Amino acid sequence: MRVRSATTAEHIRHVVDDVYRAESRRVFATLIRLLGDVDLAEDALHDAFAAAVEQWTRDGVPAHPRAWLVSAGRFTAIDALRRRVRGDAVLAARATHREHGTALLDGTADVAIEDDRLRLLCTCCHPALAPEAQVAMTLRAVCGLPTEAIARAFRTPAPTVAQRIVRAKRKLRAARLPYAMPSAQELPDRLDAILRVVYLVFNEGYAASSGASLTRPDLSAEAIRLGRLVVALLPEPEAVGLLALMLLHDARRAARTSQTGDLVLLDDQDRSLWNREQIAEGVALVARALSSRRVGPYTLQAAIAAVHAQAPSPTATDWAQIVGLYDRLAQVVPSPVVALNRAVAVAMRDGPHAGLALLDPMLARGDLADYPWAHAARADLCQRLGQTAEAHTSYTRALALTQQEPERRLLARRLAALSTCNLTWVCPVRRPDVDGERCHTTRE
Repeated sequence: MRVRSATTAEHIRHVVDDVYRAESRRVFATLIRLLGDVDLAEDALHDAFAAAVEQWTRDGVPAHPRAWLVSAGRFTAIDALRRRVRGDAVLAARATHREHGTALLDGTADVAIEDDRLRLLCTCCHPALAPEAQVAMTLRAVCGLPTEAIARAFRTPAPTVAQRIVRAKRKLRAARLPYAMPSAQELPDRLDAILRVVYLVFNEGYAASSGASLTRPDLSAEAIRLGRLVVALLPEPEAVGLLALMLLHDARRAARTSQTGDLVLLDDQDRSLWNREQIAEGVALVARALSSRRVGPYTLQAAIAAVHAQAPSPTATDWAQIVGLYDRLAQVVPSPVVALNRAVAVAMRDGPHAGLALLDPMLARGDLADYPWAHAARADLCQRLGQTAEAHTSYTRALALTQQEPERRLLARRLAALSTCNLTWVCPVRRPDVDGERCHTTRE
């Protein structure tokens, strides 16, 4: 018997961890298609990775880890089913069907685009599920976000989100909704929910809701990949607009943090680090979506992002055009977050007094009272006007509400620097909103 060294075992654990991060959601989506049940697939996924630690340490890493994991998870689930249904002829027959019948599904494409995660996304956005359940279920099943992270994104108690996910699973199981791509006739009705979910996934990747890292590039990349698949499947203007929005924001990712992980505001970013290929693609997609004359919120947000991306320097930014785009966005999706961003843009165009005149009434009404970047924007405007005490109060409030570590460090630095009274004003409003619009990166 070959003795396993501690070094080999540790190395394999790192390999399995890497494979889990890269492949677990794809393996999970395929297991759902093969097994037809979310809970069964979740158990199978964990069993497969547990088996991988043991067997890969003994036999080595297979040439195709994802296929190995799918196979291991599937057969583990079937064995578990057979143990549970022993003596029940009906359930035993279902287990046999999963063992033999699902083999045919592996090579069968029911749509032109064969992608298990897109299939799972469409299933989670089934109209039989309530909208809030669609989003929660998708973020959990398709993207693997913990319940707590979903709750933070929705500003909703974690138990409420957990119940939404449980109810969604029960609904899918009770209604026997198929884990399959909708027909060409059904897909347009699901487009809004699908785009909203892809958008929220990108937001969590673009600016993680909490933790030590500002971004989660894996989630951003997955959202863009899903966005491309949706556009290929159904090239509606808003699908094109959303893809443009994601590409334009993601193009600046390399410049948004320093080597030490600190947040770098837009005025301080090295624009040579921006991905010009992504910007060119995003700008072209914006033009394509706008040419349809069916302009929705994603396209308008993408148009705003395009103005920033095309500005050769901060001082060259066309704030008048941005204010005009926010005016249109406020008509399409009126909300406090859109109003906040418009106020910031007005401040950049007309001065801090004009921005504060719009922002203060919103805060007085209680709009965005728990939204840190509303208070941060107010602090910056007050600082520009020499109102140091007011700026200190607002920065303190913003810092108390922020959970993201790089953002906390930024706010702490600006709070500490108030005593010098020589801050260069840059608006930090930049967090994504959870109700379908984005708190745009106007200065970050």
